[in-house]
Parts: sequence; structure tokens; C-alpha cells
Amino acid sequence: MPTPAASAQQTFEDLLRDLPPDFQDMAIEFRAFTRSRKVKSPQELMWLVLMYSGIDQTLRDVAGNLTLLRERITDTAVQKRLLACVPWLKALLQKMWPGLDKLPDSVRLIVVDGSSVSVPGAVGTSYRLHLAMDLVSLTFIHVEVTDQRVGESLSLYPLGQGDIVLLDRGYNHPKVVALHALKDVSVVLRLSPHAMPLCRPGRDDKLDLYELLKHNSSDMLTVPVELTQGQTTVKGWIHCRHLPPERREEARRKCRAGSKSGAPKQSTLLFAEWLLIFTTVPPERLDAQTICVLYSLRWQVELAFKRLKSLLDIDKLRSKEGSVLNAVWLYGKLLYATLLVKRSHRLFGADNLGAGRDITPWRLWRMLDNEATALITSIPHWQPSQHKVALEVLKERPRKRKLQTLPLSVARMMTNWTGVLA
Repeated sequence: MPTPAASAQQTFEDLLRDLPPDFQDMAIEFRAFTRSRKVKSPQELMWLVLMYSGIDQTLRDVAGNLTLLRERITDTAVQKRLLACVPWLKALLQKMWPGLDKLPDSVRLIVVDGSSVSVPGAVGTSYRLHLAMDLVSLTFIHVEVTDQRVGESLSLYPLGQGDIVLLDRGYNHPKVVALHALKDVSVVLRLSPHAMPLCRPGRDDKLDLYELLKHNSSDMLTVPVELTQGQTTVKGWIHCRHLPPERREEARRKCRAGSKSGAPKQSTLLFAEWLLIFTTVPPERLDAQTICVLYSLRWQVELAFKRLKSLLDIDKLRSKEGSVLNAVWLYGKLLYATLLVKRSHRLFGADNLGAGRDITPWRLWRMLDNEATALITSIPHWQPSQHKVALEVLKERPRKRKLQTLPLSVARMMTNWTGVLA
């Protein structure tokens, strides 16, 4: 005999199990929830957030769904309640990130990157997402939303002693690298030779990497260097790995295609043939081959952004530039993604880059997104007595352009046909 279905509230509560235990108290603390009227509790307010940001319902759809489950509420009332949620959502996300927590003497391999999102009709970036992931467990460590003026910077992330961070070319910031070296944070950075003022140890003249590679005969080369910023001198190493012969010409072709003049410098063409990694991790700790393999795994953060965009549509903002609803959307979407990740780990076990890896998070995210949609909408629990009330809530507002209707003569004809067929 099948067991009775759980109530809508119990079903939705299961989805919220991975939120901080005090998430409802935090809603009151951050004044997202101030009084009980149409929305009875902070949990119902979270319901609104996940319907709007998580499963992408419009304000009117959210109002209609809640009307079918509870009592009449308008889209305007839904919008007012959502607009107050941004500080609460930011605080919840920060509490759900591991941050600086790690076991004694452990090492975290962290990969960070940024990605842009735009409002409808924008000619360029409207907001930028900044994401840090644990490379082993593939879990989020930090997520931040900024406007388009904030570029990629290591300073945005909560890094601690012993961390090793994998970075692309956009993070070639000598001052920031030196500052984090003082905190015992190591970097594995795709080097832009002209952006980092590197010298040979004990020498003041800048390293001429072009001449070094031009006269080098091996396919793997490690060069000890120093980075000096003010009174701080940081020891580092450049690991240079020559691309396979079949890939070198393709790399040079892409380099020419990306050049504004169509004729890049010889040094630029030569650098294109090499994977150049700057790191502050000593070779006796991680050798050149290991560093190069680790950097190739940096692609995991790109895949995380791809999942956020292709599965959760985080880049499909619906409000105008500057609207607070955009912040609600982005932080709510990131909270929803975090819930999916934690739920995936709790139900299926953590997907990671360990030996024997045989599944990608993409499939789990897609399945859990479908499950979450059912849990949030709770369609089986709609109240039939609320159908007429919901219809009123979902109606179009009065406007100059009326909805199209059949001509009166056609409507009468259709009515007669219906009577004949009956």
C-alpha cells in the first residue's frame, strides 16, 4: 500500500535542510521578514525567493502559485517582500561557505575565476560573478557578486595560510601576489610575461624570458625567479612546458588571429608555443610536471560557471540595469545552486577529482534541479477552492493594448458548433 504523500510544508522543509539552522532568525535580524501578513514566516519568504530565483518563475507566477497553496497575494506584494531579502541572502551564502575553515596542517587546492552576466539589452557586462572552488571536493568556497567595475582580483577571496590557488592570466597582479605570499598563500598562475616584473635571484635586471626560451633546446624548463614589490621579495619559479609539435602552429595561428595588427611580435608568437606557469610553490614540494597537471584542472571552475549558466540560467537577468531585483535574482540563484551542491553531496556522496571518478556534477545538478522544481512548486498540493482566486491574480493589468479575441460572429459560430457536437 503506498504511503500518503507528505504535506507541502514538510516536502519543502526537506529542501531547506542544508540551510543554516538559524536561517529564520537571520531573516528577522536582517529585516527581510518584519511582520506576518500574507507571508506567514521566514520559511515562506524563502519559498518566494526560491520560486523567483531558483526555478525562474515570474513575479505573477509566484503570486499565482502561492495563491493556489495558501491565500491570495499579488505580484506587487511578492516584489516588495523580495526587495528586502538581499542582505539576508548575502549573509546566508557567507555562512554556507567553508571560508577559512580547514583541518590543521591540511592544504586546500583552490581554483578561482570570474564570469560576467548582463541585463536584457545591455551592451557589455552588467554584473560580475566571482567564484572560488575547492579543486578536490568541487565544492564552493566563496561566491561574490560585484558590478562591472570590479575586475578579477585575488583580494576578493577568503584565503588562509597554506592554501594553493590556481589562477588564469587575469590575475597577473604583482602587488596582490606579493601580499598573499606574506600570508603563506601560494599561487599557481598562468604567466603573462610582460605583466610580472620578474628577476633572476640576486640580480636587479628583469628576466628576459624570450631570449631564454629562444635558445632553449628542451621541452621542459624551470627557472628560479624573484618578485620584488616595495620592501617585499618573493621567491618563485617559472615552469615552461613546450606544447606538442602538432599544437604549436595552431597556437601561433590563434595568436595571429587575436592580434589587432595581424602581425604580433616574434616574442608573442614564441610565448604562444609554451605553457608558462609562475608559482610560489617550491619544486621540491610540487615539481614542474605536477604543477602543469594541476593547472590543467583549473578548467573545473569554468565548468562550474557553465553549469550555472546552462542549467540554472544565472546569466538570464530579467530586470533593468540597477534594479534591486537583479541582486535578489543573483544571490537567490547562487543560494539555490549551493543548496543543489550540498544536497547532491548529502544524497549521493561528494563528487570529486579523486581516483576512480566516473560521474560529472552536471547530471546530478540537472536531476536535483528537476526535483527541486517539484518540491518548490508543490503542484500536487494546490487547493481546488483557490482556482478562481488564482485566476484573478494571474490576469493581465489594464493596458491600452487589449488581448486579442475572436470576432463576435466567429464566437457565436463556435458556440453553435459546440452545441451540435455535444
